[in-house]
Amino acid sequence: MAEILSVILTVAVPAFSVTSMLSVGFGHVVQEIIEPFSSPRSVIVPLLANFVLVPLLGMAVIWLLPLDQPLENGLFLVSTAAGAPFLVKLTEFAEHDVALSAALLLLLLPATVIYLPIVVPMALPEAEVSAGAIALPLVLTMLLPLGAGLLVRTHSARWAMRLQPVMGKVSTISLMVLVGTTVLLNFRAILGLFGTGAVLAAVIVITGAFAIGYALGGRLFERRCALGLGTAQRGIAAAMVVAAESFGNPDTLVMVVVSSLVGFSILFPIASVLSRHAHEHR
Repeated sequence: MAEILSVILTVAVPAFSVTSMLSVGFGHVVQEIIEPFSSPRSVIVPLLANFVLVPLLGMAVIWLLPLDQPLENGLFLVSTAAGAPFLVKLTEFAEHDVALSAALLLLLLPATVIYLPIVVPMALPEAEVSAGAIALPLVLTMLLPLGAGLLVRTHSARWAMRLQPVMGKVSTISLMVLVGTTVLLNFRAILGLFGTGAVLAAVIVITGAFAIGYALGGRLFERRCALGLGTAQRGIAAAMVVAAESFGNPDTLVMVVVSSLVGFSILFPIASVLSRHAHEHR
């Protein structure tokens, strides 16, 4: 059974990423993706939030809560890795600017590839972080599909508009399969973390990250929501790559998985609230 679930998860993860990014590309033009970074502040603030303030928050939580070393390592990886395709689906659910979220991903993904190999070994000397191992899946399942979608939209808008809702539905189904399979595969390990402080630590980091992003988002409600969700939705894929390759204790990887599930359980309700507020602002 576990082998079957592993195969399903192996398919569901890239399927979700690829279809999510294709959906964004089909639904937008290049200018809509680039425009959010027209000022230096729009670049500096997301980088500050994701690669300075959230890692500091993670370190503070590790200092305050007594966790086993493997769990601390996992939480630190989550705190330092940014950018995830789930941001697109969260933004859709919140009924906010998907193009802005896609632009945020384009900024955070390359930054994560550069940032993790530098910062993680400095904080955790036992870790060996390969930029190539992190970059390859992100490029293949996120950046290339986004580029392909934008290319189709540029040269054949009619086909893009036909394909966009199909990709959106496939990404939603893939997400449901992904979450369900992840829970089933790691159910015992997740239960074993209750009472260790790991779940509480993940909750603090995710909610704190949302608060940081939302507070720094500026005056516009759309930007506050995008940066709040984008900062809270950590780069779980990159964190899992580092956890699997650099740490022998499986609890490090389990901590990353738990943080991902905590993110889902917190951020989708937040997105629902933001959706209601979006209707009030219109």
